[in-house]
Amino acid sequence: MTSVSSGDTAWVLASTALVMLMTPGLALFYGGLVRRKNVLSVMMYCLGAYAVVSLVWVLLGFSLVFGRDLHGFIGSLGYAGLRGLGIGTVWHGTRIPALAFVGFQSVFAAIATAIIASAIAEKGRVDSWLLFSALWVLLVYSVIGHWLWGGGWASRLGAIDFAGGMVVHIASGFSALALALVAGKRRGVNSVEPVPHNLPLVLTGTGLLWFGWLGFNAGSALAANGLAANALLVTNIAASAGGLAWALAAWLNHGRPGSVAFASGAVAGLVAITPAAGYVGPLAAMLIGAVAGMWSYYWVSYRIRHGLDEVLDAWAVHGMSGVWGSIATAIFADPSVNSVKGLIYGNVHLFLAQLAATAASIAWAFAASYALAWLVAKTLGWRIPEQAEYIGLDLSELGEEAYETLPS
Repeated sequence: MTSVSSGDTAWVLASTALVMLMTPGLALFYGGLVRRKNVLSVMMYCLGAYAVVSLVWVLLGFSLVFGRDLHGFIGSLGYAGLRGLGIGTVWHGTRIPALAFVGFQSVFAAIATAIIASAIAEKGRVDSWLLFSALWVLLVYSVIGHWLWGGGWASRLGAIDFAGGMVVHIASGFSALALALVAGKRRGVNSVEPVPHNLPLVLTGTGLLWFGWLGFNAGSALAANGLAANALLVTNIAASAGGLAWALAAWLNHGRPGSVAFASGAVAGLVAITPAAGYVGPLAAMLIGAVAGMWSYYWVSYRIRHGLDEVLDAWAVHGMSGVWGSIATAIFADPSVNSVKGLIYGNVHLFLAQLAATAASIAWAFAASYALAWLVAKTLGWRIPEQAEYIGLDLSELGEEAYETLPS
């Protein structure tokens, strides 16, 4: 019988706390990017999703991802309500308690869901969002999670995803695109992108995301060992390269780098290194992060040029850098890191398997999320009245204001 390692357990518990902090960090990041009349609502989207997913994960989500494989597509309900996972249970293949693994995975599911709030910021009903969050984590996240992490068809094909390039970022990014198309555009922003109302919030959120991401990726080793150390190091490197690359692109195009440009690039670098963190070394991480910064900068520009109102760029940053990171993993995987050879070492099979899993993740995330968003639109509805949107969602949906209005 495998014994529990106190060191491994302590690291996974600490990593769980680090990843949990990413959702409030995302709330600050998103909150600073919207207009002041909508800051509380978008932060509530993030924290509300965290609460909903935390409950749904225990009831059904964990089992659907990690339960007994059903035809390569989804897990069984054998772990529903965490049945059979007591205090003394050790999670298979690790030296940590099963409940530590459940908790670690729950905060992944929560941040993945919160990212999608980008699509309905400044325009979506809170109750509709919470319903969508519950449905999405069960029918989109859990499916792709099982494919890659629960013994599903993609993992059997040979695809790899160390910490969630496909499971978290492609899933959330392309789901945000689908939801944005169903929810429609904000009123009055067809020609001009609203200016972020609080850049210090954006940068504070970026710092918290960066901090938490070290646990996100390094914790995915599920042990306090050299692989975790490598994942932590390359995560920091890729974020730095991504932030500088996006800032450089903005500088070349607009004559100044900009703090939001740097923050967005850092997040793009973090996204791209996520699937690769346990498979590549520092030099590859620099390249992966730098390309991600430039790549997502292009897709944000593309979104704006084409008038797509996916408000906070989950698709362009998380979705598209997730695609790049997943493919880059198959290209640069270094056998000296984790015994996996990438394309540059002659492993064509991994590259093809990764392309197949990436394409399938995009297709399922977009199609299933579009269907769920349509269902919510036809039942509760997504949009608030025009006058309420003009006033702002903080007052119209929550009855609160982020900042005191001084008397004139």
